[in-house]
Amino acid sequence: DPIDKEGHIIMDFSIYDAVRAGFEKVVFIIKKENEKAFREAIGDRLSKQIEVAYVFQELDNLPEGYTVPEGRVKPWGTGHAVLSCLGTLDAPFAVINADDYYGGGAYRTMYKALDRLPATGKAVMVGYHLKNTASLYGTVSRGVCEAAEGTLRSIRETKQIQLYADGSLRDLATGQALAPDTLVSMNFWGFSPSIFHAARTYFKAFLHSPAGADLKAECLLPVMVGDLLGRGALEVNVLPSYDRWFGMTYRQDRETVAEELRQLHAQGVYPGKLWN
Repeated sequence: DPIDKEGHIIMDFSIYDAVRAGFEKVVFIIKKENEKAFREAIGDRLSKQIEVAYVFQELDNLPEGYTVPEGRVKPWGTGHAVLSCLGTLDAPFAVINADDYYGGGAYRTMYKALDRLPATGKAVMVGYHLKNTASLYGTVSRGVCEAAEGTLRSIRETKQIQLYADGSLRDLATGQALAPDTLVSMNFWGFSPSIFHAARTYFKAFLHSPAGADLKAECLLPVMVGDLLGRGALEVNVLPSYDRWFGMTYRQDRETVAEELRQLHAQGVYPGKLWN
């Protein structure tokens, strides 16, 4: 959905910030059936600025010996989305949500961290404060994190977080109040290619579990990272971000996002037209 008069969508700003930070390739994870529309909406104009690749996250993209449960139509989730990139990436890479704005500083911080990332055993995550990531228009799902001395200790996928007009926040599933400065993941991760082996192993375990037969269950990236943390198979450094996050979880969020971007244009953070 275009978000300004130039026809930019949120991904335009994300990729513009990534290019300025030093990233040289973007991989779009989409359904095959959406390829033509996606190329027309954003891919073709970006291919003149940065190397562009497409990966198709399909239901039948499963490990050998597995089949799609009858009646399953829902995608397998963000963990499976990353696994779909196996064979496409051979260098450290960042992962983002397509409908979130993270801020230019976050991409610069991530790029520097990836440049120092070892080949195995470590990953990085950009952390945000919960109060800056919730919506007044409905509940949101966030990876609620615990960290100490810049290292992620645990992450818990929390699916029904509600922000109220007075600024308070609550997990509706448990009734627990949440502090505004609670650290959360917004799926801005940095990995080395070794994560693909871990993701494949985790996805197989997911398919073997009762969730594998649940037609709506998803293999979620934060849950996968939490599992690796719990087993001591991965160490994740938390990168602070001082940028303003915003995204379009609900249709009513659109005008707020548009106004945020209008202000960033007016402040000179972005040119009127991102791509020449």
